[in-house]
Amino acid sequence: MVLSRTFSHLSFDERRSISRMSDQKFSQSEIARRLGRDRATISREIKRNYWHDQEFPDAEGYWAMTANDMARERRRRIGKLFRREDLRNEVIGKLESGWSPEQIAGRLKIEPAAKASVCHETIYRYVYSPEGQRQQLARLLPERRRKRRPRYARKPQNPVFPDERSIKHRPEAINDRKEFGHWEADLMIFERVQGNANVATVVERTSRFTMLFKNNDRQSKPIMERLINVLSPLPRHARQSLTFDRGFEFVSWRRLKQGMGTDAWFCDPSAPWQKGSVENMNRRIRRYLPRDTAVLSVPDESIRSLIDQLNNTPRKCLGFHTPAEVFRREVNK
Repeated sequence: MVLSRTFSHLSFDERRSISRMSDQKFSQSEIARRLGRDRATISREIKRNYWHDQEFPDAEGYWAMTANDMARERRRRIGKLFRREDLRNEVIGKLESGWSPEQIAGRLKIEPAAKASVCHETIYRYVYSPEGQRQQLARLLPERRRKRRPRYARKPQNPVFPDERSIKHRPEAINDRKEFGHWEADLMIFERVQGNANVATVVERTSRFTMLFKNNDRQSKPIMERLINVLSPLPRHARQSLTFDRGFEFVSWRRLKQGMGTDAWFCDPSAPWQKGSVENMNRRIRRYLPRDTAVLSVPDESIRSLIDQLNNTPRKCLGFHTPAEVFRREVNK
């Protein structure tokens, strides 16, 4: 299996030139211009392969031979997943089962039958490599956060999720569940063979009332339009805000305000517990829609039946009333 690479590594001769020009106090921009490389490439190369020695600080610096050895070792580690199809398939299979890179790496170290081990950093690098991006492996990470932006991705010019929309600014009346009409939303992702098909889960924080709908893919604009279609028939006080994580599926959140006057709030990075209602609901739903479900083949009637079951089950946190009962009461106020 031939795996495409969309970039070229620096050669040893280029590293010697970088070392020589750095000693001569050339700027990184000038080094990049002379080598015909991007400035970010030169900056990254010096930062990653700079030699540090605490015992001999005078020996610190960017040395071509040392830099070449460090880069070769780094490629060897990530290359294991490119070279070893059996290891690569095992890692991807465990990602599909919901394992984190740390869990995969730790388990491979102690399994007697394991033919090879790999560290969690190597798995992360592969996930965010061009090949990993092509396979959309980042969606298999348990939290599905973009904490590590792929180095090949374009940097956004403006914040997609501005600070004023952070959950830390969300009013206490929402945080304490005292005010009705504030929802949490998330996507349930399925195994890679199902493509980008997913199920959106939307939970009202006060009543725990739940809505579900299927999506063919994870594009943000269609998902926002579906949310508007689902929530806009409700009275204004029943659809005041939605809280999301910072996944790329929710970058078009401004459409909610434009389409139905609903605010959006966003959890901190890698903090799924900040929308605990929908996270807990997803765990309940997984009993009925496990990761290997061919979700687009599930009849709409079955989804509606599942929604009815969830909303008509008494909840201790509601004084053993059902979410449907509490929701109807609040909507009719």
